[in-house]
Amino acid sequence: MKKGISVIKRRNQVQGILFTLPAILGFLIFTLLPMAASLYLSFTDYRISNKPLLIGADNYVRLFSGEDYFFYKALGVTAYYVVLSVPTFLIVAFFIANLLNSEIKGMAIFRTIFYLPSIVPVVATSMIWAWLFNPDFGLFNSILKSLGLPQSQWIYNEKTVIPSIVLMGIWTTGSTMVIFLAGLQDVPKQLYEAAKVDGAGYWKRMRFITIPLMTPTLFFNLIMGMINGFQVFSQAYIMTDGGPNNASLFYVFYLYREAFRNSQMARACACSWVLFIIIAVLTFITFRSSDKWVYSE
Repeated sequence: MKKGISVIKRRNQVQGILFTLPAILGFLIFTLLPMAASLYLSFTDYRISNKPLLIGADNYVRLFSGEDYFFYKALGVTAYYVVLSVPTFLIVAFFIANLLNSEIKGMAIFRTIFYLPSIVPVVATSMIWAWLFNPDFGLFNSILKSLGLPQSQWIYNEKTVIPSIVLMGIWTTGSTMVIFLAGLQDVPKQLYEAAKVDGAGYWKRMRFITIPLMTPTLFFNLIMGMINGFQVFSQAYIMTDGGPNNASLFYVFYLYREAFRNSQMARACACSWVLFIIIAVLTFITFRSSDKWVYSE
């Protein structure tokens, strides 16, 4: 009897491994192996055209010593974007999710409308917004001009390029909004009903019920927002080419430029590992701080 049970367990284990084998192989071949190769190449002088020779930590020393001015410039630009965009996206997405959490006729249509921009390809979105931001014939400046307000250079000015890209990102917060909406629908309605009986108004219910119970969802969106913020690339590549005067030189765009324009593959690998460590450290700090503000049942 025991032998028969052990045979069934072994058969189930083999079947489980076979079913998960494609995912395991995909992770090993397309994720773990390239990561290991990039780590090795970051300690070499590899350029596409030559065989890699080990040079130790020279690539990392070059980055942190300030020899490459653009490294710290890209870090600063990306940090500014993350600090500005992540809270903005979270607040806007949470506000829209609250509006869409109502039970009125046709609400599914409004939810679809607000979510649709997030599935539009980034290239198409960037091309549309590049036209909207055009200082000469763009729609935004035309509206400002018709209202008698001062016009802006938007993405063509060093001071306004990052806020403009953040403004563009607000249009695509549909995925974050959907996650917030799912969290809001999981809040027990009995709590709201009890609070209403006790005379609590909308803002008190928001402060003492909605926000505390939404902190796990907020925590998830915060982590994903930081990760996505540090990896922003397409807007700079398509709309600004890192300009004007490197004011939108995002870190991943700088990494791309080192790898594919300057053919400095080894330096790009070193940059990618620095980015990995930065994201890992920030994620770890956020997780450690979550015990103080994330609600747990």
